[in-house]
Amino acid sequence: MKHRPPTPVSEDDTRLFREAIGDVKAFDPVEPAPAAPKPEPHPYMLEADEAAVPGELLDMAFDPTLIEVGEELSYLRDGYPPKLLRQLKRGQYSVQDEIDLHQMNAATAQACIVDFLAEAKHQGIRCVRIVHGKGLRSRAAGPVLKALTDRMLRRRDDVVAFASARPMQGGTGAVVVLLKG
Repeated sequence: MKHRPPTPVSEDDTRLFREAIGDVKAFDPVEPAPAAPKPEPHPYMLEADEAAVPGELLDMAFDPTLIEVGEELSYLRDGYPPKLLRQLKRGQYSVQDEIDLHQMNAATAQACIVDFLAEAKHQGIRCVRIVHGKGLRSRAAGPVLKALTDRMLRRRDDVVAFASARPMQGGTGAVVVLLKG
C-alpha cells in the first residue's frame, strides 16, 4: 500500500476545528524529571569466574603434578657459604621487587632484566624475583626465557645466588635472586 502525501487543510476546516475545540490555554513549560541514577558497576563476570574455579579444579583436564615438572634453577657464586643458598631456597629472604617476563621475546626480556637489576642495585634492593614462566608454550628447544634468565644471572658479577622460587611464588616458573649488598 502506497502512502499518499497529506492533503492540505483548507481554511474552512481550520475554522470549523477551532470553533469545535474552543479556546485553548497554553501550558507553562515543565522541567523534565531528573534522570534516575545509574547503578553502581558490579563485577558479575568476575564473580561467575571465581565461582566456577572450585568445579574446574575438581574436573581438571590436565595432570596437576605436571605443572611443577621442570628443572629447578640453582646457583651460588664461589666464595659464599652453601647455607646462603639453602636459606634462599627456603624462602628466608624477603623479595623486595619483581619483574614478569611473560609475553616478551628473548631480546626484550634480556633488556628488561638488565634494566631491572640496574634499578634494583640503584635502590639498594638485595632480593628480587624474576618471573620467566615455565615455557609450556615453548617449542622443542625448551623454555627460552628460563634458559636466558639462567645464563644471564650466572654471568653477572652482582648476583650472589639464585634459586627457583617456592611453589606459592611461581615455582620453577620464577627465580629468586640475591644481589650483592
